[in-house]
Amino acid sequence: MPTLFEKIIAREIPAKIEWEDEFCIVIHDIQPQAPLHLLIIPKEPIPRLAEAGDNDGPQLGHLLLIAREMAKKFDLANGFRVVINNGPDGCESVPHLHVHLLAQRQMQWPPG
Repeated sequence: MPTLFEKIIAREIPAKIEWEDEFCIVIHDIQPQAPLHLLIIPKEPIPRLAEAGDNDGPQLGHLLLIAREMAKKFDLANGFRVVINNGPDGCESVPHLHVHLLAQRQMQWPPG
């Protein structure tokens, strides 16, 4: 059964798309935790970071480079946070690895 993100990538479910290339799609989170909350989602699904293989390195690196590009696009020179949730205790809600880019508010530490 396709994940929510696979349905968004297939355009079966609408989303506010900010960026797309052959490897990933960037959408606005529907339950934002910051004024800017983007999800950077690989088109080739990996269930979670703990299940990524050694050969997934280029794909994972691409997601972080797109996070950098989104930070430039939104002029986030004052800072931003990148988060990857993994498993139930990590607050993973969709079993399809994705990167959260949160910004435009002061982040707290420790998170969670």
